[in-house]
Amino acid sequence: QVQLVESGGGLVQPGGSLRLSCAASGRIFSAYAMAWYRQAPGKQRECVARITSPSSTNYADSVKCRFTISRDNAKNIVYLQMNSLKTEDTATYYCNYSDSWGQGTQVTVSS
Repeated sequence: QVQLVESGGGLVQPGGSLRLSCAASGRIFSAYAMAWYRQAPGKQRECVARITSPSSTNYADSVKCRFTISRDNAKNIVYLQMNSLKTEDTATYYCNYSDSWGQGTQVTVSS
């Protein structure tokens, strides 16, 4: 069984930055994808970034060139560096590995 714990969310002004972390425990395989999703009130959960290896990453069009996903396989941690944040980035962000989900961390972008 895999457990995922997110951290790093908070309130930030537009144009600011945040770094989210997701610590994974249990049977984690570095070849398997890890991903960050987000869900805003009244909207469907969407995948914003996915990583299967250090050089294999995918991003939603809405976050390309602003967000960077990375992972430390030795520590089983996946990060999401978020720059140039916009109000529309406001959502609860979830870490995902296979069929496991974290509890989510709130990101609010507001002036």
